[in-house]
Amino acid sequence: MKISTRGRYSLEALLYLALLPEGETASTRSVSGATHVSDGYLEQLFIPLKKASLIEGVRGAQGGYRLGKKASEICVGDILRAVEGPLEPVACIGLHPCPHSPDCSAHNLWSVLFSEIEDFIDHLFLSDIVESFQSAEREGCAV
Repeated sequence: MKISTRGRYSLEALLYLALLPEGETASTRSVSGATHVSDGYLEQLFIPLKKASLIEGVRGAQGGYRLGKKASEICVGDILRAVEGPLEPVACIGLHPCPHSPDCSAHNLWSVLFSEIEDFIDHLFLSDIVESFQSAEREGCAV
Protein backbone atom coordinates (compact mmCIF):
# COMPACT_ATOMS: atom_id res chain seq x y z
CA MET A 1 0.00 0.00 0.00
CA LYS A 2 1.37 3.36 -0.98
CA ILE A 3 -0.13 6.54 0.42
CA SER A 4 -0.28 9.19 -2.30
CA THR A 5 0.08 12.94 -1.88
CA ARG A 6 -3.72 13.02 -1.57
CA GLY A 7 -3.53 11.05 1.67
CA ARG A 8 -0.45 12.80 3.03
CA TYR A 9 -1.66 16.31 2.28
CA SER A 10 -5.17 15.59 3.58
CA LEU A 11 -3.74 14.37 6.87
CA GLU A 12 -1.56 17.52 7.13
CA ALA A 13 -4.53 19.78 6.36
CA LEU A 14 -6.73 18.10 8.96
CA LEU A 15 -3.92 18.29 11.51
CA TYR A 16 -3.71 22.04 10.85
CA LEU A 17 -7.47 22.39 11.34
CA ALA A 18 -7.32 20.28 14.50
CA LEU A 19 -4.69 22.62 15.95
CA LEU A 20 -6.93 25.67 15.54
CA PRO A 21 -8.54 27.09 18.67
CA GLU A 22 -12.05 25.72 19.14
CA GLY A 23 -14.64 27.49 17.00
CA GLU A 24 -12.11 29.03 14.59
CA THR A 25 -12.06 28.38 10.88
CA ALA A 26 -9.23 28.55 8.37
CA SER A 27 -9.25 29.64 4.76
CA THR A 28 -7.66 27.45 2.13
CA ARG A 29 -5.04 30.18 1.82
CA SER A 30 -4.02 29.84 5.49
CA VAL A 31 -4.03 26.03 5.29
CA SER A 32 -1.98 26.31 2.11
CA GLY A 33 0.52 28.65 3.74
CA ALA A 34 1.00 26.30 6.69
CA THR A 35 1.16 23.05 4.74
CA HIS A 36 2.77 24.29 1.49
CA VAL A 37 -0.01 22.63 -0.52
CA SER A 38 -1.56 24.79 -3.24
CA ASP A 39 -5.02 26.30 -2.71
CA GLY A 40 -6.34 24.53 -5.79
CA TYR A 41 -5.12 21.12 -4.67
CA LEU A 42 -6.56 21.67 -1.18
CA GLU A 43 -9.94 22.52 -2.71
CA GLN A 44 -9.83 19.21 -4.60
CA LEU A 45 -8.92 17.33 -1.42
CA PHE A 46 -11.59 19.07 0.61
CA ILE A 47 -14.39 17.77 -1.65
CA PRO A 48 -14.17 14.11 -0.52
CA LEU A 49 -13.27 15.19 3.03
CA LYS A 50 -16.49 17.26 3.20
CA LYS A 51 -18.48 14.41 1.67
CA ALA A 52 -17.16 12.13 4.44
CA SER A 53 -18.14 14.80 7.04
CA LEU A 54 -14.53 15.07 8.22
CA ILE A 55 -14.50 18.81 7.54
CA GLU A 56 -17.15 21.41 6.99
CA GLY A 57 -17.18 24.71 5.19
CA VAL A 58 -18.46 27.83 6.91
CA ARG A 59 -19.75 30.69 4.77
CA GLY A 60 -19.50 34.36 5.54
CA ALA A 61 -16.91 36.96 6.47
CA GLN A 62 -15.37 34.72 9.13
CA GLY A 63 -15.87 31.63 6.99
CA GLY A 64 -13.47 28.93 6.04
CA TYR A 65 -13.03 25.31 7.01
CA ARG A 66 -13.04 23.46 10.30
CA LEU A 67 -13.23 19.88 11.42
CA GLY A 68 -16.62 18.27 10.90
CA LYS A 69 -16.18 16.11 14.02
CA LYS A 70 -14.03 16.20 17.12
CA ALA A 71 -10.41 15.22 16.49
CA SER A 72 -10.95 12.31 18.88
CA GLU A 73 -13.64 10.97 16.52
CA ILE A 74 -11.58 11.11 13.32
CA CYS A 75 -9.22 8.20 12.77
CA VAL A 76 -6.43 8.19 10.20
CA GLY A 77 -8.25 5.39 8.37
CA ASP A 78 -11.27 7.66 7.83
CA ILE A 79 -9.07 10.33 6.29
CA LEU A 80 -7.13 7.98 4.04
CA ARG A 81 -10.20 6.11 2.80
CA ALA A 82 -11.98 9.40 2.04
CA VAL A 83 -9.26 10.57 -0.35
CA GLU A 84 -7.47 7.37 -1.38
CA GLY A 85 -10.40 4.97 -1.71
CA PRO A 86 -9.89 1.31 -0.81
CA LEU A 87 -6.59 0.62 0.93
CA GLU A 88 -6.14 -3.07 0.18
CA PRO A 89 -2.48 -3.80 -0.62
CA VAL A 90 -3.44 -6.30 -3.35
CA ALA A 91 -6.55 -6.68 -5.49
CA CYS A 92 -7.43 -10.15 -4.15
CA ILE A 93 -8.23 -8.79 -0.66
CA GLY A 94 -11.43 -6.89 0.03
CA LEU A 95 -14.54 -6.43 -2.04
CA HIS A 96 -13.60 -8.78 -4.88
CA PRO A 97 -11.80 -11.76 -3.37
CA CYS A 98 -9.65 -13.81 -5.69
CA PRO A 99 -11.23 -17.12 -6.75
CA HIS A 100 -7.79 -18.71 -6.33
CA SER A 101 -7.41 -17.66 -2.68
CA PRO A 102 -7.96 -21.17 -1.24
CA ASP A 103 -4.97 -22.38 -3.30
CA CYS A 104 -2.85 -19.24 -3.04
CA SER A 105 0.09 -19.55 -0.67
CA ALA A 106 0.41 -15.78 -0.25
CA HIS A 107 -3.26 -14.94 0.29
CA ASN A 108 -3.10 -15.37 4.06
CA LEU A 109 -0.03 -13.11 4.23
CA TRP A 110 -1.82 -10.32 2.34
CA SER A 111 -4.94 -10.76 4.43
CA VAL A 112 -3.03 -10.56 7.73
CA LEU A 113 -0.98 -7.59 6.52
CA PHE A 114 -4.11 -5.70 5.49
CA SER A 115 -5.80 -6.51 8.78
CA GLU A 116 -2.81 -5.16 10.74
CA ILE A 117 -2.67 -1.98 8.65
CA GLU A 118 -6.41 -1.38 9.06
CA ASP A 119 -6.24 -2.02 12.79
CA PHE A 120 -3.42 0.48 13.17
CA ILE A 121 -4.94 3.31 11.12
CA ASP A 122 -8.40 2.77 12.60
CA HIS A 123 -7.05 3.10 16.15
CA LEU A 124 -4.89 6.15 15.50
CA PHE A 125 -6.97 9.29 15.91
CA LEU A 126 -6.33 12.84 14.81
CA SER A 127 -6.33 13.81 18.50
CA ASP A 128 -3.41 11.38 19.08
CA ILE A 129 -1.41 13.10 16.35
CA VAL A 130 -2.27 16.54 17.76
CA GLU A 131 -1.09 15.40 21.20
CA SER A 132 2.19 14.05 19.79
CA PHE A 133 2.75 17.24 17.81
CA GLN A 134 2.09 19.47 20.80
CA SER A 135 4.28 17.32 23.05
CA ALA A 136 7.15 17.48 20.57
CA GLU A 137 6.68 21.25 20.28
CA ARG A 138 6.82 21.66 24.08
CA GLU A 139 10.01 19.64 24.21
CA GLY A 140 11.52 21.67 21.39
CA CYS A 141 11.74 18.72 19.04
CA ALA A 142 11.21 19.06 15.34
CA VAL A 143 8.33 16.95 14.05
